[in-house]
Amino acid sequence: MKKLLISFYVVVTLALMIWGYYQAIYVAPNDAMQGEIFRIIYYHVPSASVAFLFFAISLIGSVGYLAARRNHPDRAQIFDAWALAGAEVGVVFCSVVLTTGPIWGRRAWGIWWTWDARLTTTTVLWLIYVSYLLLRRFAAGPQVQTLAAVLGIFGALDVPIVYMSNRWWRTQHPAPVFGGDSNSGMDPTMVGALLWNMLAWLAWGILILGIRYYVERQHQQIAAAEVQEALNA
Repeated sequence: MKKLLISFYVVVTLALMIWGYYQAIYVAPNDAMQGEIFRIIYYHVPSASVAFLFFAISLIGSVGYLAARRNHPDRAQIFDAWALAGAEVGVVFCSVVLTTGPIWGRRAWGIWWTWDARLTTTTVLWLIYVSYLLLRRFAAGPQVQTLAAVLGIFGALDVPIVYMSNRWWRTQHPAPVFGGDSNSGMDPTMVGALLWNMLAWLAWGILILGIRYYVERQHQQIAAAEVQEALNA
């Protein structure tokens, strides 16, 4: 039954990705000012939203691990697995953001990169979580998970700064599409394509997150079995 549900979810996710692509490329109209390059928003914005969500999951997992590591070690390992999975998949989606953004910027601004507030804070966010993954991959010792949890919490503090950066400071990055000033917003003919792609990329991200969490839990169980075997020997 579990395998059937997973298979159904995979099929639904693939269908959403295909439908989202169709909406973005063939249904949504061109932007009056930007033309075809505007369509990158249907991948750029969903990727950013999913990255923020998964960094939030990593934050919750990190806090949970620190809270439970002494009195509930088994529960702490579950939190840690979610923290690692959220950080790792979040970095993937943040990488998509940092790739699609300059592609759009090269056409819209005439340059690949500029160190304005939104781009800089997003790069800092990406670097923090890459550092988190490097710590988890190459460091050793009993305190690695604790140090990683602290770093994960620190990294999550940058998420609201990234989100608010083009509200707090004047940046070259476009103003907020939603929730900005009175001139913000999106043409109703474009909103549907954006929402479909946000749903599709969220479903895709959750699928990857679940797989990564499962793999990490397997690694934890194997490591625990090896420790127990060594103790018994």
